[in-house]
Amino acid sequence: MPSSAPTVAELAERFSLGVRGDATARIRGVGTLANAGKDQLAFLANPRYRGQLDDSTAAAVVMRAADAEGYGGTALVAEDPYTAFAKIAAVFEVVPVREPGVHPMADIHADAVVDPAAHVGAFTSIGAGSRVEAGAFVGPGCIVGEDCVVGSGSELLARVTLVTRVRLGRRVRIHPGAVIGADGFGLAMDAGRWIKVPQLGGVVIGDDCEIGANTCIDRGAIEDTVLEEDVRLDNLIQVGHNVRIGAHTAMAGCVAIAGSARIGRYCMIAGGAGIAGHLEICDRVVVTAMSLVSSSIREPGEYSSGTGLMDNRSWRRNAARFRQLDRMARQLRDQEPKDDTQ
Repeated sequence: MPSSAPTVAELAERFSLGVRGDATARIRGVGTLANAGKDQLAFLANPRYRGQLDDSTAAAVVMRAADAEGYGGTALVAEDPYTAFAKIAAVFEVVPVREPGVHPMADIHADAVVDPAAHVGAFTSIGAGSRVEAGAFVGPGCIVGEDCVVGSGSELLARVTLVTRVRLGRRVRIHPGAVIGADGFGLAMDAGRWIKVPQLGGVVIGDDCEIGANTCIDRGAIEDTVLEEDVRLDNLIQVGHNVRIGAHTAMAGCVAIAGSARIGRYCMIAGGAGIAGHLEICDRVVVTAMSLVSSSIREPGEYSSGTGLMDNRSWRRNAARFRQLDRMARQLRDQEPKDDTQ
C-alpha cells in the first residue's frame, strides 16, 4: 500500500490515461466492479459486465472511451482497460522486504557462489558449481542442484527445485513446488526391457519468465530445453525434454508438451491442451482449451479440436456415428456418378 493514496489525476498522469469526472478522488486500493468500495478502483474490460457499472460504488472505473459516454461516475479512460488496471494495481501491491544474506540454516556448497546482495532462505541447499546472482531471492526449502545459475533479480519463492544444469535469466519468477531440470522421459527398448537414455542437456530460461506452482520442465537429452524471454507458464504444466518455447508465449494450467516440440512466439495455449512431440507451432497461434495438437501448425490463427459439450445421451449417439463415418464416406464416393466423357 502506498504511503499516501494517489488521486485519480495522479494515476492518470502516471499511466497516460484520460479522466472523466472527479479527478481529485483518492484511491486506496482496487476491487471488482461489483464489490469495489468508495475509495477503490475497478475496471470494465468485458462488455458482459457493463450492466454492473451503474450499480458500482467504486471511486473510479478504468474503461474504454465508448463505455465512459454517459457514465455518471469517475472514469479513467484507456484503450486497454485490463492492462491499465494491472499497471495501477501494482501500485497497491504489498511487496515483502527481503534483506540480503544467507540464512544460517541454509546449506551452501563450498564450490557454490552466492552474491552478497542475494537472499538465501532457511533450509535451502545450493549445490556445487552453482551461482546465485545479485538481487536474487531463493526462498525457504528450495534446492539448487549442481551447475545451476539463478540470475539477477530472479525469485524462487519456496520449495522450488533446480535439479542440474539449469540456467535462469534475470527476473525469472518461479512459484512453489516447481521442478526444473529433472530427467526427460527418454527410454529405449532392449531385449524386452526398457533402458534409460541419459539426459545430458540442461534447461535455459530467458529473462522475465514466470513458472507456475508444481510445473515441471525436463532437461534435454543432448541439447537444452529452452524457454525464451517473457514466457509465462501457469500451474501444473509439463514441458518435456528438448522443447523450445518462443518469447512472449503464455500457457494456462495443465498443458502437456511432449519432447522436442517447437512452439513459436506470442502463442497462447489454453488449459488442458496437449501438444505432441517433434512438431512445430508457428508464431501467434491460439490453441483453445482441451485441444490436442497432433501435427504441426504452420499458419497463425486459432485452432481447436474435440467436440463441444452436450448431454450424455446425444454424445453416445454421436460417438457411435463417428465410428461409421469412414464407411459412410466410402459409400457416398461409390455412389457418385461416373464421368463418361473420360
